[in-house]
Amino acid sequence: MQMAIEEAESGIRQQHGGPFGTVIVKDGQVVGRGHNCVLRDNDATCHGEIAAIRDAGARLGTYDLTGCTLYTTGEPCHMCLCACMWANLDKVYYGCTIEDNGRIGFRDDKFDGIFGGRDKLGDFLEELDREACLALFDEYLGLQHKIY
Repeated sequence: MQMAIEEAESGIRQQHGGPFGTVIVKDGQVVGRGHNCVLRDNDATCHGEIAAIRDAGARLGTYDLTGCTLYTTGEPCHMCLCACMWANLDKVYYGCTIEDNGRIGFRDDKFDGIFGGRDKLGDFLEELDREACLALFDEYLGLQHKIY
């Protein structure tokens, strides 16, 4: 998770987007990384998870990320959650919750209310290192940034 936090820090310091960093690991090695680049790329879909999935696919030469685990600083939105499932990731660890995402100005809770269903995922999603990720979110709140 520390590498995901560092990825997010890089993105927010460059004003690429929100404090969302992601790494994907397979067999103990990082095979993909990315951070939120919505503002940099003018692309509403360029969330950290999506960027990391694209990176891992390119590095591994496959769309099938079976055997991989994703670590991300914020609980995935539904778009990212579905992308994780389409990529066949084995597990997703997240730091901050959907509610934490809302505290810093993101509207994930709105979409979660519409789509719901996380209770059906079993142990696919698991919270990890929330306190460290909350410190990242606090840093983000202290920076001058664009709300989107």
